[in-house]
Amino acid sequence: MSKFSSVAVLILALSCLPVLSACNEEDLAESSSATEAQPVTEVLVLGMIHGGHRDSALWGLDQLRETIRRIRPDVVCAEIPPDRWPAVWREYTEEGTISDSRVLRFPEYTDVLLPLKQEMGFEVEGCAAWTQGMSDARRQKLQDLETLPELADLNAEFQRREKEVEARHAAEPIAEDDPRIIHSTAYDERTRESLAAYDELLNEYLGPGGWTNINRSHWLLIEEALGRHQGQRVLITFGAGHKYWFLDRLRERADVRLSDVGPYLALP
Repeated sequence: MSKFSSVAVLILALSCLPVLSACNEEDLAESSSATEAQPVTEVLVLGMIHGGHRDSALWGLDQLRETIRRIRPDVVCAEIPPDRWPAVWREYTEEGTISDSRVLRFPEYTDVLLPLKQEMGFEVEGCAAWTQGMSDARRQKLQDLETLPELADLNAEFQRREKEVEARHAAEPIAEDDPRIIHSTAYDERTRESLAAYDELLNEYLGPGGWTNINRSHWLLIEEALGRHQGQRVLITFGAGHKYWFLDRLRERADVRLSDVGPYLALP
């Protein structure tokens, strides 16, 4: 090849670089645009007080029912095991009854969620990771903690720390069934402090039923539900004690917009 031809080839090759660069920039722009276009899921978290809803004048079943009506969720992530939910819903719609022992413990579901699902048509995702085996194992381990000599030191430290927190909280009592308090940062921090000893000392001892362990399992189910309902309004209804744990993780997600439930609360 002549010198001229070699130079011509080099110039031709160099002339292609801006085009390739432009193409890469276009690809990156398209990729960035796709990322920005990812639907944001609106999430609200309501703290339940389970049996307390039956008697509370502040966060009773009527207040809870009206609050959910105001929120108008597309999806509710409920504290019901996913393998139990289909049978629960089928029995309720076909026979008008509920026989599942775990669901029967939660009036927020028997008296509010199931009737509202019929009324409003939202979807329900069972997101509780509990199994009967896990519950039984935890109960036995807690009994062992109080009776087995080899666990005496662990139990003594646990009891000591529990009493310290109880004394501090007794000096600053709160209305634990007031939904305005339940859905506050102060309540979440108080709950975090209340459960610190239980979590730090007993999580590994209790195994799958430990506080961090079970919350991780609940959270995995919630994450799966969020993945199935991108861009929708999702309401999480778990015991109020779980609320801070979920909120910590929801705040880390760029695809989630956390909404304050305060404006929706139906107060007496």
